[in-house]
Amino acid sequence: MNKSKYKFNVDLAEKAVFKNGLRNFLEYRDLGVENASNGEYKAHILRVKKECKGDQEMHTTGFHKHLVTFQMYYVLNGWVKFIYDGEGTHTFKKGDCVYAPPSIKHNEIACSDDFEALEILAPGSHQTIKVEE
Repeated sequence: MNKSKYKFNVDLAEKAVFKNGLRNFLEYRDLGVENASNGEYKAHILRVKKECKGDQEMHTTGFHKHLVTFQMYYVLNGWVKFIYDGEGTHTFKKGDCVYAPPSIKHNEIACSDDFEALEILAPGSHQTIKVEE
């Protein structure tokens, strides 16, 4: 690993800022990893927006895939239900972790109002492609 291209990074909870992102019912907190790793990785916290609480079954993402080499979810709070191509439907709860192989087709089909997760991806900047069921 070439240390010179990486920067030390700290993202303090007390200064957390959540912004809009890929999904309109979620908000995202960038943890600074993409910048610190020169785009090799991305780490963010995602959670349900306050104004979207109460109707998460309506907020399906549709089948899609991310053009990544690494994708991992760790559920920090609540629960989320995914269906993965060839793997079936899974509900992940607080404390659960899932590694999804590169470019696996999946769909988030429901989540709790208090859903919050850490997601780590590589590369940091990547495409998300909608795919048919």
